[in-house]
Amino acid sequence: MSFIIEPKGVDFVIQSSPLTDEERDEISAFIEKSKLKRITDQNSSLKTKRTTSSKISTKKKSNL
Repeated sequence: MSFIIEPKGVDFVIQSSPLTDEERDEISAFIEKSKLKRITDQNSSLKTKRTTSSKISTKKKSNL
């Protein structure tokens, strides 16, 4: 894969239009919701791992 070289006299600069207040609020809400979901998923996976490891350690003790 190679880089795209700008021809002489051409700029590959993209200028997007500024966001409206409504669009900015929607994006902020989406990001916040996404972060909360990720944190919640991480916490629930930690609880599952702890429960599983405690069951394994209990079984090992009973076999001894």
